Amino acid sequence: MNQISPVVIALDFKDKASTLNLVNQLQPELCRLKVGKELFVRCGPDLVKELIGKGFDVFLDLKFYDIPNTVAAACEAAADLGVWMVNVHASGGRKMMQAARKAISGTSQKPLLIGVTVLTSLSRQDIAETGLDIEPELQVLRLANLARDSGLDGVVCSPLEAELLKQEVAEDFCLVTPGVRPAGSDVGDQQRIMTPSQALLAGSDYLVIGRPITASKNPLKALEAIIADCQIS
Repeated sequence: MNQISPVVIALDFKDKASTLNLVNQLQPELCRLKVGKELFVRCGPDLVKELIGKGFDVFLDLKFYDIPNTVAAACEAAADLGVWMVNVHASGGRKMMQAARKAISGTSQKPLLIGVTVLTSLSRQDIAETGLDIEPELQVLRLANLARDSGLDGVVCSPLEAELLKQEVAEDFCLVTPGVRPAGSDVGDQQRIMTPSQALLAGSDYLVIGRPITASKNPLKALEAIIADCQIS
């Protein structure tokens, strides 16, 4: 599919009807879709298949984190669904990520495999409470390098770390960034954020955006405004 947009819309809904009401107002060439934990638990893989059947690339955002064999099996199952992207927690370690990479490489679909670094809702204080007395961007860099060395295609990071990762990890390393809000939008529970145009200039490849689009009275218009603001052509 010839995508003209880096926008990945977070489908943070509680049921299939609400999800499809939003999706049916969108166009596959203008965005991709992200299915997270709540929607997947409530609606299951059949909804993912239906979204793919409508022509959308789907990012299955379940953030797998377990022993290597379990994560590998889960990633293989995700690939069999036909998803475009799947993610694991990079903090699960090298062996876990390598097992996931090997499992996906043996499938016909081969989705992008992305490592989650530090959640955009976490501040320096939050990280310190887990036992890591380190600035978030340094932990992100550490985990991004580990993900690259483990064979992953890229990482999830905040847009604030995008420029650093493009410089220090690899220019072609795929960066998926939540924590993206159009100017004037409610930041919600995000701590480390940028506007869409700022994130792209910093080096983000894909922008995960939810409520500014999904809560809009005209989701397609809101999406088109974000694309226009990014000067995507």
